[in-house]
Amino acid sequence: MRPPATSRTACVAVALAVGLAAALAGTAGERALAADDFSIWLRALEAEALERGISRPTVESALRDVKTIPRVLELDRRQPVAPKDFCGYLERRLTPTRIERGRRVLAEHRELLAELAADYGVPARYLVALWGLETNFGDYLGDYPLMDALATLARNPRRGDFFREQIFAALQIIDEGHHRPAGLVGSWAGATGQVQLMPTTFLAYAVDRDGDGRKDVWSSLPDSLATAANYLRRSGWRSGQTWGRQVRLPTGSHHDGSRPLADWQELGVRRVDGRDLPEGDLRAEVVLPLRRPDPAFLVYRNYRTFLAWNRSTFFAISVGALADEISGAPSLRACGI
Repeated sequence: MRPPATSRTACVAVALAVGLAAALAGTAGERALAADDFSIWLRALEAEALERGISRPTVESALRDVKTIPRVLELDRRQPVAPKDFCGYLERRLTPTRIERGRRVLAEHRELLAELAADYGVPARYLVALWGLETNFGDYLGDYPLMDALATLARNPRRGDFFREQIFAALQIIDEGHHRPAGLVGSWAGATGQVQLMPTTFLAYAVDRDGDGRKDVWSSLPDSLATAANYLRRSGWRSGQTWGRQVRLPTGSHHDGSRPLADWQELGVRRVDGRDLPEGDLRAEVVLPLRRPDPAFLVYRNYRTFLAWNRSTFFAISVGALADEISGAPSLRACGI
C-alpha cells in the first residue's frame, strides 16, 4: 500500500535534508582533510629546510602563516601553450607612454647605466627595456605573498619539484638578510624584485652594486640593474653586437638554420625598409613569431640571452624592439607599430 502524498512529500523532504547535511559534512570533512594534508606537507618542508642549513628563526618566521592561494592555481592552468596574438602582445607592451618614459629613465640614470655598460658590456637601452617590461620601471613588483605563491605551486604536481626548490632558495634569500619575511611579494608565478627574478636565479646572479651588504633587487636600482646586466652577460651576451632586426624574406625562400649575414644577403633577405643587411662577421637565424613569413626577424646571439631570461619568442622580440625605440632607432614595422 502506497503512503499518502503528504507522507511521500515529507519523506522526500527528510531524505533531501539528510542528503544535504551529509554533503555539507563531507565538504567540511574534505576541507579539514586538505588542511591536515597541507599542514603535514608544510612540516616536512620545514624539516628539510632546517636540514639544508636554513636557520630555525628564518624557517619559523617565513613559513609560520603560509597558506595556499587558489587564484595562483587558476592562473597557472590558464598559461597558453602557443600564444597567437603577437600584434596585441606588442601593442600592450610597446606603448608610447612606456617608450617615452624609457627615454627619460635612460637620461635620468645615464651615469649608472654607463658604468654598468662598461663593467658588463650590456648597453643601457637593454637594461632599461627589461626593467620597463618586467615591472614598468619598478612601479609594480607583484602583489602575491611570495612564500604563499611558491607553496601553492610546489603542492601542485605539474611543476612541484621546481617550485619546491624555489621555496628553499627564497628561504636562503631571507636567511642571508637580503629581505625580511614580511612584505616579500612577487608575481603569481614566484618572480620577485624590480627585474622579476625567480629565487634560484637571484642566488645565481644577484649583485650588491651599492655596497650596503645586501643584494636588494626590490628597492635598490643599482642592485637591480647590475643584477640584470650580470644575468645577461653570464647568459652569453656579446658586447658590441645588437640583438637583431625585422627583415623581409624573399618569396619562397628557405630560412632554416644559422648562417653568416653575407649568406642571408645573398639569399635575398633585406631589412624591413628594403635596404641591404649590415656587413659583419656575424651569424644569424630567422625567427617567425607567427610561423609565417611576415613578420620575420633576423636575430643574433644576444637574442638568445633574452630567451634565457624568459623562454618566450614574443618576450625576447619585445625587449629588443623596446630597446631600439628607447634609443631612438626604431626598426619594428610589425603590426603598424
